[in-house]
Amino acid sequence: MDKKEIKSIIESLLFIWGDPLSLKDISNVLEMNEKKVEEIINEMINEFDFERRGIKITQIGDSYQLGTRSEHFDWIKKLSMPKTKKSLSNAALETLSIITYRQPITKSEIEAIRGVRCDKALDTLLEKELIEEKGRIEKTGRPIIYGTTKQFLKYFGLKSLKELPPLEEFKIDEDGK
Repeated sequence: MDKKEIKSIIESLLFIWGDPLSLKDISNVLEMNEKKVEEIINEMINEFDFERRGIKITQIGDSYQLGTRSEHFDWIKKLSMPKTKKSLSNAALETLSIITYRQPITKSEIEAIRGVRCDKALDTLLEKELIEEKGRIEKTGRPIIYGTTKQFLKYFGLKSLKELPPLEEFKIDEDGK
């Protein structure tokens, strides 16, 4: 199989799958080495960008997904039916920030940091699939621990959590600035 055919297959896989598709799964389908497939996908990403195609390949962790170019949003929006999309409340954003930087974390730890209950915020974040239950801690009551999801990365346009700014950048001095 030549490289042109491999690229065509990868593009078809990403198109038909819709959700992020892992490098491992793509490599298994192609019966190829992951490193070689990754090189070809990175080449495709560069080609799509260079040719200013209407679609692009986005990396989300160790997975890839086809999507549209963000600069075409206004045109796509004209075609789309309006959807009622609630934004996240301040409480949900605060809770999500805590989970993002402190994961894995329990509900009681989140509440200790925020100083208020977070049941509704957790329910909202779980419903939007921005966080998920990562397991339970082996202590009294076996509390659930929470962490972010691949959907979180996709929602915020991140490849990985390593792209987040360091928490130190958000420190507030004693003057409140």
